[in-house]
Amino acid sequence: MKNSVLLLLALIFSVNISSHAQTVDEIIDNYFENTGGAEQWNALEGVVFYAVVNQMGMEIPIEITQLKSGNQMSVIKFQGQEIKQGVFDGEVSWSINLMNQKAEKSDDETTENVKRSIGDFPNPLLDYKSKGYSAELLGTEEIDGTECYKVKLTKTPVLADGEEVENVDFYFFDMDNFVPIAQQSEIKSGPMKGQMSEVKFSDYQEVEGLYFPFSQSQGMVGQDGASVSINKIVLNPEIDDSVFAFPENN
Repeated sequence: MKNSVLLLLALIFSVNISSHAQTVDEIIDNYFENTGGAEQWNALEGVVFYAVVNQMGMEIPIEITQLKSGNQMSVIKFQGQEIKQGVFDGEVSWSINLMNQKAEKSDDETTENVKRSIGDFPNPLLDYKSKGYSAELLGTEEIDGTECYKVKLTKTPVLADGEEVENVDFYFFDMDNFVPIAQQSEIKSGPMKGQMSEVKFSDYQEVEGLYFPFSQSQGMVGQDGASVSINKIVLNPEIDDSVFAFPENN
């Protein structure tokens, strides 16, 4: 009889715990709710980040523009020059060659991968199901002493060395406030192929009702990365499309 009572209490307790356990959708919904609300995130038309990258003792100013249309661009300010990198105008992906300072179009594979990611603005987790993505809660994991929910997001496959490969991001959400403090992804090509890259997020601040991480660290899992300090964020900027166009005469 005593064992039966204990078993019943254990079952009741486990049901009670599971009823309060977070699902992957609750974690993601809480994230957007705590950072401004899904409606306001969906209303966002563009963002410009003004930041400084600290690497190997150097501070390099960088300006990153991302628009809902898919147009994007990073401008590195170095030794009095403004160098455009990762530019996309909706059709053409290009960058300035750092050696000869000439604009060069990206290869077809890179351009196709950029096109496949257009719908990710402002965040691939936002309305992820409508994009054909899937999310899975993998349990919990500790990141720098903080207990986190680990979420696997499977997105549209990307091209790597001529083949379609799985495109997965792993997000680590602080269990207390549901904001991601790290994101990990497998590198699909190049000399670092197969290794895991990692971006860490901190210092969330409010900008016109939305919360962004103003401090980031970008590198490889288990290694110190380059720190990125964001000085200012401008929402819904007015930008002429011509700044994204490939300069035919260069």
